[in-house]
Formats: sequence, C-alpha cells, structure tokens
Amino acid sequence: NLHLKTAFCQKILGCDFFNKVCGHLKLLEKEYFGLEFRHHNGNYVSCTFSELIYDVGFRFIVKFFPPDPGQLQRSLTRYLFALQIKQDLSSGSLTCHDNSAALLVSHILQAELGDYDEEVDVHHLEIKQYVPNQEYLDHKIIRFHKKHRGHSPAQSDIHLLEVARKLDMYGIRPHPANDGEGMRISLAVTHMGILVFQGNTKINTFSWAKIRKLSFKRRHFLIKLHTEAGVRDNDSLGFTMASRDICKTFWKMCVEYHAFFRLAEEPKPQQKSLLSSKGSSFRYRYH
Repeated sequence: NLHLKTAFCQKILGCDFFNKVCGHLKLLEKEYFGLEFRHHNGNYVSCTFSELIYDVGFRFIVKFFPPDPGQLQRSLTRYLFALQIKQDLSSGSLTCHDNSAALLVSHILQAELGDYDEEVDVHHLEIKQYVPNQEYLDHKIIRFHKKHRGHSPAQSDIHLLEVARKLDMYGIRPHPANDGEGMRISLAVTHMGILVFQGNTKINTFSWAKIRKLSFKRRHFLIKLHTEAGVRDNDSLGFTMASRDICKTFWKMCVEYHAFFRLAEEPKPQQKSLLSSKGSSFRYRYH
C-alpha cells in the first residue's frame, strides 16, 4: 500500500484528492484503485469520494481485483497491483500453500534484485521478510528464483500476477459474520459475486446471476436469490455482522463491485437498468 499524509489548509473532496494522487503517480487506469483511511475503531475504511476530507492519513489501494490482472493495459498499473499482492502476502491476508508463497516471493526477488546470485539472495532473505514464516521457505524461494534468469521487472510483475490470480484468497477482503445458524463465517465480494468462507476455506459462492437483491437492515446482511423453477425453498439468506456500520460498508462494497464488473459486461437494457437502488438494497432485473 502507498501510505499518504495530507495536511490541507481547507477541506478537499475525496475525489479531488484521489485525482491528485493519481496525477502525481501519472496513473491512467485509476478506476481499479481507491483510498482508505483509518477509522477511530482502528480499522481501515474506504474513502467516500463525495465527502470532504482534511489532515488525514490515507492508504492508496487496489479496490477492484479483475480476474486476470495480467491483461491490464499499462505496466505502471500492473506494478501497483504487484505492490498490493506483495503487501497482502507480507501481512498474511493472501494465504496460500508453501509452493505458491515461495513462487510469489521468487518473482518479487527477480523484480527487485535481478538474476539469481547466491550471496545476494541469502543475505536479502535474511534481512527482508516477504511472507510469514519465510525462514522455512528460503530454499524453495531460491530454487524458483534460479529459474527466472533474464526476466525483466515488468515481466516479473506479470508472472507474479499470473500466480496470484489463481489463488483462492486473491483479492479477498473477508468480513466476519454469523450465518443463520450462528456459525462463524466470513463474507467477501469479488468480480464473480459474493463468497462465503469458513476460515480460509471457501464453502459457498453466490454469483451475480443468481442474486436478485441485496440489502441490509441494522446488523443483518440479506441475500435474496432467484428462485429456480419448481423449487420452493426459502430463497433468502441472512448474515449478522458486528455493527450496522460494518454491515453497511460491506453492502456498499457489493454495490460497487456489481456496478464495476457485472454491469460493465452486459448490454444496456432497452427499458430499465439492471441495477436500481433504494435505501439499503439494490435489485437486479433480467429481461
């Protein structure tokens, strides 16, 4: 993450500050990114671009994770995605098997250090921690790094993203919740829809095509599914989150992800929009 500190004489709109940051970075594919600020409860919260801000510390983050980030048009965009993957790997939020973790780190080393050099690699891995419990992976990291000879930093970024995008936890920002039976789970939203996790194991997927309506009421996040022909089971699912604010934040993320990925893929409707919102819900209409 790119950490930013602002101190304005006057308040500034979130969108204007975001555009200033993108201008400073000379970033053109800015639609994939966003800003987060630290909430008083210690958690980072997405910045609303329509709000006025001042004298606050921010993080510049990847907000929307496409299914294939290697297809991004510009090397700077791919580089910023690679930095986000590196941050997620280091923090432990991008969990994966040892082989995948070692392969990711080996591509990072190739981008940062160039071709394998035993003395340089060993010393660098002693002083730089890329992944939790890295000391158990050093031999695998070095073995992979030897195979990347000749890869440029830009090529290494592409290889890194190719490995990362296939991981179950790629782009996942889990939101703790309880399901209808009181079981502890986590919800996450991705380009494909809403995922349900138990620990780091994905136990359910609700694709956008299956979802008819999303809403929240106080601490309760509700998913209403399209009813299949001949099936009379309850088509509504409810999840309870820690607070109304957390529930609203996750609902808002779902709205934004749907608008960014799902609506962009579909032709414009003849009569009504696929997405209509009112209050704390939005509804899909398919014709």
